[in-house]
Amino acid sequence: MSPLPTMKYMKIIAALTDPTHAARAQKQGADLIELRVDLYEGDLEKIVKKVKAACTLPVILTLRSAQEGGQFFGDADAWIKTVTPLLRYADYVDIEQQFALHAPEIRKAKKTIIASHHAGQMIPLYILFVLERELRVYGDIPKIIVTPKTNEDILELMSFSLAAGKPIITGVMGTELRYARALLPLFGSEFVYCHTGSPTAAGQYSVEEFVKLKSLLLGK
Repeated sequence: MSPLPTMKYMKIIAALTDPTHAARAQKQGADLIELRVDLYEGDLEKIVKKVKAACTLPVILTLRSAQEGGQFFGDADAWIKTVTPLLRYADYVDIEQQFALHAPEIRKAKKTIIASHHAGQMIPLYILFVLERELRVYGDIPKIIVTPKTNEDILELMSFSLAAGKPIITGVMGTELRYARALLPLFGSEFVYCHTGSPTAAGQYSVEEFVKLKSLLLGK
């Protein structure tokens, strides 16, 4: 029998489109912040350094590619060139499969690797398990985000989240079935990505909304 959900399966991530919102995210109750550096303009090292000085939360460094919904258009060499000066300020680094050849460098820097995959459609259940294994080859925490179309898709995603190895991050994109964002942590997803004003993906709850949901769902 699977254990009852606990607080550890509802870590709230404030995905920051605006890096000046770091202190706000901490005050609102986020557990970690994600710096979406592909969305920032200017001197990235200065920006990230200011964020680190503004709050004490652990930092996820993410340079999201255009192929997976971001604004980074470079290749793997450009990716590591951009990320390397920022590593000293990060606790976690998000690495897509196309940049996985640089995972050993990130691991050498003693950062936890979130191995991510974002799909614009639902992925069949058996392929979810294949993808999980592929992501664990180079990452510490697989992150699989899909775009479900039906309630049956959500049931499959919850089943996968429950049965997959831990830790695991699962999530959805889109507004129609956004309720799954609140349910997936109850079935084992480690992180919930939220916003502090401007979402990084359609359907995200705000940090403040999810703090309330967490209290309601867990009775704490």
